[in-house]
Amino acid sequence: MKKVVLLFMVLMALAACHSKQATSPASEGNGGSDEQTSYTTAIDRYLVGLGKQYAAGEHCVPVRSIVAVDEQNKADIKVWGDFWVFNYNLVGDTLKCVSGGSHPGLMHISQTANGYEVTGFDQVEDGAGNLTSAQRIFGANYEAFHALNSNAEGREALRAKSLADYVKTHQLKATLYQDFGWPAQKLP
Repeated sequence: MKKVVLLFMVLMALAACHSKQATSPASEGNGGSDEQTSYTTAIDRYLVGLGKQYAAGEHCVPVRSIVAVDEQNKADIKVWGDFWVFNYNLVGDTLKCVSGGSHPGLMHISQTANGYEVTGFDQVEDGAGNLTSAQRIFGANYEAFHALNSNAEGREALRAKSLADYVKTHQLKATLYQDFGWPAQKLP
């Protein structure tokens, strides 16, 4: 199961969908325009809020795997992707995962007096409604989403990079990360 989840993250990172209405962000929020940074920061804040629904950890790390962005309506920027959140405790030099989960779907973002904020989230359903809700929500972007969803290695690479960025930004002494029951992995 964990390998399937990791494959999904990698695929999400590798695939990109381009259409006349949508543009792909520059490298998942690592760079790009000031506007992209602002709305990706809003996505991260939203994901950290979702992280509070899981078992608590010392560090909540959001992972964005963006499929497509539609910026035509600045009052409703649409960002399709598979969004993950993981909670970790730092034990020695290892970030140990205590909880987390996947939240694929479409985020609606607008600029408010406080900056960019997620104003709505159309999330893919779990269980029996998963496929039909994913097809409905992702629409023309579904094939790109499905390709990312099928690549556990890509998801894991994105997760590792997101963790490494988090460690650097927060000046943590972590060099490894670990999921329960699995060997620790070196941060890139």
